[in-house]
Amino acid sequence: MATKEGVGLGATIRAWRERLSPSAVGLPTDRARRATGLRREELAERAGVSVDYVVRLEQGRATAPSAQVVASLARALRLTTAERDHLHRMAGLAPPNDDPIPDRIPPGVHRVLRRLGDVAVAVFAADWQLIWWNAGWAALLGDPSASPPALRNFARERFPIGSDPVRIAAWPVIARNSEATDLAIVSDLRRATGRFPHDTRLAELVQVLTTGNPTFARLWASGTVAAHREDRKTVEHPEVGPVDVDCDVLTDGDSDFKIVILTAVPGSADETKLRHLTAPATTSTSAPAS
Repeated sequence: MATKEGVGLGATIRAWRERLSPSAVGLPTDRARRATGLRREELAERAGVSVDYVVRLEQGRATAPSAQVVASLARALRLTTAERDHLHRMAGLAPPNDDPIPDRIPPGVHRVLRRLGDVAVAVFAADWQLIWWNAGWAALLGDPSASPPALRNFARERFPIGSDPVRIAAWPVIARNSEATDLAIVSDLRRATGRFPHDTRLAELVQVLTTGNPTFARLWASGTVAAHREDRKTVEHPEVGPVDVDCDVLTDGDSDFKIVILTAVPGSADETKLRHLTAPATTSTSAPAS
């Protein structure tokens, strides 16, 4: 199906082709030249594909080029890194990436987190490694700094291996929809392997969980993909008793940080309990560097 005018993969490739001057790629300029940028045959030659394929791409009749073709087009079009990644995503492909999973939270995200007040918030990396939490989170779930950094991984907690000591919360937290939570974690890790294919920490995590936890191994082998960004949980707090909270997960762009926010229903007894716990929690904390 052809793409709408100015929209989609084909229109984007055409726009990039038309903006690239022949002289920029070493081609002679000709006053009689009608094309504003590269001709389709010139792009095809530089990318190592047929002219017919370039035509079909631009007309929207070819919509799933291979990673090799997309990489060749990006080089031929002299795209920036951001443009190259955008081209891959428009083709339904993960952008090439040799970077490790980031653990450093951008300043802008930090500013937003600090303005959330006493709401219980934590930030996890793409592999569900806990990297930051505030005082409200510590008041509700217990201070994670009591556990070594290597043991602060929600996937490891969710899919334990034997007597695995990994714990994110100091006391029991019961998810209302455990199956959906499991599916979401496996899906998140699968997506992360495409986003960060060379990250050794992620690869080791998947290997450990696959060989050590039958439930994870079954879900991973099934190719499960699920979208689950909210849940209801009950925190069995030793001081105030059970606290029912809504758990919402926001994702931060390319870094794939997972911002987990725990709140209670306004006006409920659970909100009163939560306020009691978080009232002294006025400062934010972050996980020590691992």
